[in-house]
Order: sequence, then C-alpha cells, then structure tokens
Amino acid sequence: MRIFVTGPSGWIGSSVVPELIAAGHQVVGLARSDAAAAAVESMGAEVVRGDLTDLDVLRAAALDSDGVIHLAFLVPSTSEEATRADARAIETFAGALEGTGKPLIVSGGTLARPGGVSTESDEIVAAGPIAARITNMKAALATADRGIRSALVMLPRSVHGDGERHGFIPQLISVARAKGFSGYIGEGANRWPAVHVKDAATLYRLAVEKAPAGSVLNAVGDEGVPVREIAEAIARHLEVPAKSVTPDEYEGMLGRLLTSDMPASSALTQQLLGWEPTHPGLIADIEQGHYFR
Repeated sequence: MRIFVTGPSGWIGSSVVPELIAAGHQVVGLARSDAAAAAVESMGAEVVRGDLTDLDVLRAAALDSDGVIHLAFLVPSTSEEATRADARAIETFAGALEGTGKPLIVSGGTLARPGGVSTESDEIVAAGPIAARITNMKAALATADRGIRSALVMLPRSVHGDGERHGFIPQLISVARAKGFSGYIGEGANRWPAVHVKDAATLYRLAVEKAPAGSVLNAVGDEGVPVREIAEAIARHLEVPAKSVTPDEYEGMLGRLLTSDMPASSALTQQLLGWEPTHPGLIADIEQGHYFR
C-alpha cells in the first residue's frame, strides 16, 4: 500500500513510518520544515512539503494514496486554532477518500469510565476540556458511512519508549528534579494506561491494513499502572523520596491526570486484529534508565 502519513517525524510517527516500511508499504510523509523533511527521508519515506493548513496539499496526497494515517496536530493541541485545523484536515481526507473503501486512521485518546475499566465499546462523548478534539474523532469515525474504512487508534496517557522527551513521564521527572521529591496524590492508587511506542506503531500498521470500517482500537499495553508505582520508579532513579502530596502541588493537565483513575482495556482490539504488545511495560521502561540520561 501507498500510505500518506501526517506527523511522520513526531514521537509516534517516527515509529509508525519504519514499521510500515518494514512491512513492505510505501510511505509518503507530510513535512512542514527542512528538519522534518530530512527526518522523513532518513527513514526511507517520500516527502510532501506542507502542514495541516495546506488543504490542497492534503487532498492531493490523499488522492494519490491507498490510505491515510493522521497523526499530526498543531500545538497546543487543544487550542481553537488546532482543533479547527484538525477538523478541516479530517474533512479534506474524507472528501478525497469518499466511496473508495480506503482506510482513514485517526488518533484519539482512551476514555475514562468512572469506577471501571474503559473499553473500545464505550460511548464516545464530546465533553470536558477536549470536547472539540473528541468531536473531531467522532467525525472521523463517522466517515465509515461515506464508504471509507475509518478507524480510531485510542492512545493512552503514556506512550513511552527510549527517546520520549515531551510526554507525561518526562514532565513528572522534570517536576521531581525541581521539587526534590517524586509525588503522587493521596494513596496513589489511581491508574494510568500505557503503551510502548513500538507496540502502538504496530497497531497503526494493523489498523491501516485490516481494521474494519468504524473500528475503535485501544492501543493499551498496561491496563492501569498505579501512579504511586510510577512515582516510586522515578524516585529510585533520581535518588529522591517518593511521597504523597496534596493536589495543589501540581497544576494544569498534569495535576488533573495525577488525580484521575483511567484504566483501559485493549482486549477487544487484540481479539479483532491479533495485536499483541511485546515491548516493555511502563515501569520496566522507566527502570531501563533512558529517561534519566
């Protein structure tokens, strides 16, 4: 297949592109800078210059492909500008792929089910601080009704691996260094789902190859890692104490995540596509030490 990928040089894209190429696919990657173009070419992919606001570029690349994997977003991703650009990009891809049966794979985030473990069959509700992004996810999924093999790959809060620099684990490490302790809220029993970036890349490949239209896929390796265990693993490497703190020690999104319980299952995804996470889980990955170099 000839697959158009947005965000090919990003954290997840830089694993997805080699995964696709190793499986025999041709990859065309969207690059908005010289550095991104060089990174895409170094992975063995073709380059199309542009960004998510260049709708004519997106349309032409989608028309010239056998499918699209949409990973890119403007920063900050929850801004009105970013969500509008994302919505326009998704609609552009849909217009190009309509009636072809070709795949359109879009990223989402695993859901939270109060008091339980979320699954792929949970209702996707556009609410909360990322309601606009959720609306875009639902719009992408709905293109299944337009003759497109659409699927959502729902990513957990931690997509980890050697080279991660901007996710929540690096943020927690940075805060722990600054504060002199690694904190968790209350008893730290609330759980984060997680996946190794290379396992996530495999799922994107399987999705573009064979996910049925309208599929919701959970890219989850660890169903739920207690936040206290994360804090303690970080503390061991930094040689600082791990301790319970009050919520006001952490602000913004990081504070909300540290107080949220959001385990998620990928059992249905594994059964549907034969996907099996094989790379280290979150705690084992932290223990390898690459986050502290």
